[in-house]
Amino acid sequence: MLMGVAGFFAFAAGFANYPVVEPVPNAKPWIRGAYHVHTTRSDGNGTPAKVAQAAKAAGLDFVVLTDHNDFKPPAATWVDGVLLIPGVELSTSVGHLAAFGMQRHIEGVKPWGPPEQAVAAVEAAGGTAVLAHPVQTKNPWKDEATAHQVPGFELYSADTFFRQALRSPVSRLLPALGASMVNPVHGVMLLAVPESGPTERFLELARERKRLVLCGNDAHGVPAYEDIFNALDMEFPPDVLSGPLSQDAREAANQVTQALSSGQALCVFRALGAPEGFALEGFDVNTREAPVGTVLTVRLPEHTPGNLEVRVWGDGRLQPDGRHVELTGPGVVQVEVWAHAPGRFFGHEWRPWLVPSPVRVVPRPPGI
Repeated sequence: MLMGVAGFFAFAAGFANYPVVEPVPNAKPWIRGAYHVHTTRSDGNGTPAKVAQAAKAAGLDFVVLTDHNDFKPPAATWVDGVLLIPGVELSTSVGHLAAFGMQRHIEGVKPWGPPEQAVAAVEAAGGTAVLAHPVQTKNPWKDEATAHQVPGFELYSADTFFRQALRSPVSRLLPALGASMVNPVHGVMLLAVPESGPTERFLELARERKRLVLCGNDAHGVPAYEDIFNALDMEFPPDVLSGPLSQDAREAANQVTQALSSGQALCVFRALGAPEGFALEGFDVNTREAPVGTVLTVRLPEHTPGNLEVRVWGDGRLQPDGRHVELTGPGVVQVEVWAHAPGRFFGHEWRPWLVPSPVRVVPRPPGI
């Protein structure tokens, strides 16, 4: 019975067309990469070389490796034209903390130790800490004090999507498994069904200070690295980081990690299309702040009418034209672009496509 149902979804997957948004002709390419990837140095099933091979096949420029409790990872290196950047995912007593951009080895922390120790160790090493899959049934972040200190937040996590699907095996997991037999990337995309918990938690934390949105591939090799990399990545607009990257691996790694920590990186569900032509305008790009009453502009690439829509959470209101967002704060606003993507059957379902970091809405200065 289950095989028959899976076969139906496999048949439907043969009619799933990607991308939803066609590439912009002659556009300057964005630097692309995968963040939160595991190898055989911890619980991944591929060596760093195999990961680089998969990344190259997916068209990526870099991969941030975050093996569990890998306190002394190998230095940054170019492998098969892909930059492998050292990072780590620390296991603490209250959840997992990912980190990248360390200038020194992390010291003074042990697996499953207190969270404040891990946060302090990452900061001392000059790195950027990220709450990994912080709203998840298996490994949520459970400490309130340190949650307010950590600048990064995995708003969308492939691992969390998979674990959410396990709770709905017939309606979500089985369609994805069936689709994967014919169209592996479509199978991965069918898992991308966001729930409200991560966004609500993220907005709560982002009201206080500048926060970074990251999307975690959390790739272990199943599904295949290449399929995960084709579905989801982190990208930099050319005005944030233009190619080519330095051939000195350490210098290139610093370029990428500084851009990741700037808040100007974009999470892209790449299977749905390239982001060239997108921009969110009207705020200070360094502080990611704008006063109450400001109207942000969302610029979209050319697309088929009805295939894209702007969605807004927090202290902002989408105007009737669907392209401008009035900031109603003070507080924070999250603006995303969603696409009408191939669904489980022969229809379509709305899925996130472009996910920038949030904009803090600050009080308007007196007299203005």
